Amino acid sequence: MTFGAVLLAAIEGTGAYGAGLARFLRGAGVDLLEIDRPDRKARRFAGKSDPLDAEAAARAGLARVRTGIPKDRTGKVEALRNLRVARRSAVDQRADRTRRIKTLLVTAPDELRERLRHLTDRQLLRTCAALRPETTRAGEPEQAAKIALRTLARRHAALVEEITELDAIIAPLVTAINPALLPLNGVGADVAGQLLVTAGENTDRLHSEAAFAMLCGVAPIPASSGKTRRHRLNRGGDRQANAALYRIVLCRLRWDPRTQAYARRRTEEGLSKKDIIRCLKHLIAREIYHVTTT
Repeated sequence: MTFGAVLLAAIEGTGAYGAGLARFLRGAGVDLLEIDRPDRKARRFAGKSDPLDAEAAARAGLARVRTGIPKDRTGKVEALRNLRVARRSAVDQRADRTRRIKTLLVTAPDELRERLRHLTDRQLLRTCAALRPETTRAGEPEQAAKIALRTLARRHAALVEEITELDAIIAPLVTAINPALLPLNGVGADVAGQLLVTAGENTDRLHSEAAFAMLCGVAPIPASSGKTRRHRLNRGGDRQANAALYRIVLCRLRWDPRTQAYARRRTEEGLSKKDIIRCLKHLIAREIYHVTTT
């Protein structure tokens, strides 16, 4: 029994549960396409089952409806993505430790609160890490608060060390993948790493500037009606890539004379600061596209 010749494989979620299948099929030389999840309206009318989903995926792949080429997850960019997952988690936890320390201070005993409340963040963390509570008196609120503050502060210090170690690994890897990104104004290792992960190892799948702008969520979306011609903010795309472009814009608005001159000219034309930032993100995405794809 045979099912016929395999023309291509249409897979949903090649960046998650379908990653292993995508690697296997790519290794077997099968052409791959990534498809969007089934249309909710069609699923509501037709029902939901694995055979129905497989048929819908096959039809979407053959018709090339909302399809794309999956990322190649076997190279240095995939290694960079894994490292960035660990780094982002550490950064989020580090910020959470600071918030929890300040929350504990709100309800801490008066003497301890008055001693710590006026310190800067750095001084607060250093002081809390150096606290010497009496663990035998942990049943007392003041000693318990000191124990908790010291634990959180030392955990914060461990996370800082962890982030530093990861940065020392990530920066050379970013340079090895694309040495032309870091010299750009406003692009550091963290921003460059995010943009490389968004673009993927096989950048040939990005067929145009507009496609990369849409991927990063900086392409304007038409919202015209009748004689009204306007565009609205794009809420789609990779939001982390969008945030990376936003950080580049802020850096250039502060330090780059060309960007400052552009902002002044657009302000005179009547654009708001938000609109100017959106325009700048789109322009910078075009620049990043050409650097990333060469």
